[in-house]
Amino acid sequence: MTSSAEVQLSLDVTIPEAASEREPEVDLVDAMLACHRGDHRAAIAELMADADFLRDQLYTASCLMSQGMTRGWKPKYERL
Repeated sequence: MTSSAEVQLSLDVTIPEAASEREPEVDLVDAMLACHRGDHRAAIAELMADADFLRDQLYTASCLMSQGMTRGWKPKYERL
């Protein structure tokens, strides 16, 4: 019988051979501008509308959470 100190768990992780041939990362700024056909003002307006929507969703979620669930944590609505 083996003791718990002698048992070692192993994680079988395989690394793909072509790890150096990764797909290029997408530039989010370029992607956002491409969605708005290069219109910077439209892209900024869309991002501001998204941020406002997410703030509203965060406020709604924080009103529905109990204090015990969050252990006193309160969300911040603005980045500082």
